[in-house]
Amino acid sequence: MNNLIITQKEGYAIVQMNRGKVNAINHKMVNELREVFTSLEKNNTVQGVILTGQPHYFSAGLDLIELFQYNKEQITAFFNDFGSLYLELVQFKKPFISAITGHSPAGGCVLAVTSDNRYMAEGEKYVIGLNEVAVNIQISQNLTEIYAFWMGDGLASRYILEGKLLNGNESLKAGLVDDLVPLEQVLERAEKQMRKYLKADQEILVNTKQKLRKHLLEKLDLKPGNSLKEASELWWKPEIRAKMKAYVESFTNKKK
Repeated sequence: MNNLIITQKEGYAIVQMNRGKVNAINHKMVNELREVFTSLEKNNTVQGVILTGQPHYFSAGLDLIELFQYNKEQITAFFNDFGSLYLELVQFKKPFISAITGHSPAGGCVLAVTSDNRYMAEGEKYVIGLNEVAVNIQISQNLTEIYAFWMGDGLASRYILEGKLLNGNESLKAGLVDDLVPLEQVLERAEKQMRKYLKADQEILVNTKQKLRKHLLEKLDLKPGNSLKEASELWWKPEIRAKMKAYVESFTNKKK
């Protein structure tokens, strides 16, 4: 794995995203996450998984600089696989916790909201949220459903339309995260919760998780090609391409 670090603990595994400073998501990283979570779900020695990032960044979201260079076939394949990853994570049977070590906008939030618990680094500078509208990326119906699952229809609707990024206190109040802890204690807090889960009968725990998500899963389009078809088509809209190009150029200039 080039973009992930896997650490085996007693009864559970920690998957750390490790792609550059900000863990920007590209196609290769999506495929690695799919491969790892599929393997861990089948592994009988692993009863739960914690997904985490690096100090200050869980994930900054999609790697727009790389994705902007994809042709139509590549971007369609990317969105299909990213949609598949989302569906696989939201249906992941075992206890699944996100240790959010900093910023988690857009694609980073997509990964985090699939988990059962989210523990986030405290501090006003760290943000999380589905800000796809603000960055000109079409959000899928599947994502609107899971946002509403955690924070309720009304609040989810307002925040998604605004493209709002929430700071820690806002996300805690909205029910998007479970707790705020100092950055250096985020993973420790996630592990503490995981050890609680492992004390329960695992068959009962898995069955209960499935029941709790039953109505959510019934609302989802389980064919990723359908749910993100609009996103891949609107990606090529001239006005959107122009805005994206300006963003990519400005960001690239900052890095020089």
